[in-house]
Amino acid sequence: MSKALLNSGRPIFFSMCEWGQEDPELWARNVGNSWRTTGDIEDKWESMTNIADANDRRASYAGPGGWNDPDMLEVGNGGMTTEEYRSHFSIWALAKAPLLVGCDVRAMDSTTFELLTNNEVIAVNQDSLGVQGKKVKSEDGLEVWAGPLSDNRIAVILWNRSSSKATVTASWSDIGLEPARVVDARDLWEHSTQTSVSVQISAELDSHACKMYVLTPN
Repeated sequence: MSKALLNSGRPIFFSMCEWGQEDPELWARNVGNSWRTTGDIEDKWESMTNIADANDRRASYAGPGGWNDPDMLEVGNGGMTTEEYRSHFSIWALAKAPLLVGCDVRAMDSTTFELLTNNEVIAVNQDSLGVQGKKVKSEDGLEVWAGPLSDNRIAVILWNRSSSKATVTASWSDIGLEPARVVDARDLWEHSTQTSVSVQISAELDSHACKMYVLTPN
């Protein structure tokens, strides 16, 4: 199939699926452009989080021309809360996953539309550096995910996977910043910026909610 597509004379994105059963991250880059890393996603919190973790273990194999694919987005299908869908979309964007809408676009409500069309989150997914972000800290369901972006920026997600409200903190050492570095922190969901942030960034989050930032060094 790969050879047939190459011989077509047209640029075609070849998305492969064998559900991650044969370690495609080790060989699929020579055959196509993306490869499923997991079984099929379901519109459930447990399915989404398990798939996020399984895909994360393959983060180092992704890059321009070849991408890990943790399956399509469930945002808008009704099985999760708005905050859970926000976390779903944020993690998929950070992981440089193909952002394939899995709901009925003819019937999506305004909340779903707002989630799926957040240009600042999509920009992280489409960043030219092409490095898959990954989980860098996890303690009692409180997680920090991060990854480098072009122009020396860093994308960061603070994620509360616990069952109660909690404060999640990313220190500079967690995400690869020098201790003395001062940054501007752009909140991609609130579309607001904190200036001159140093040492760490924190947020109090409801259960299953997240914050997503782009940190730009001053």
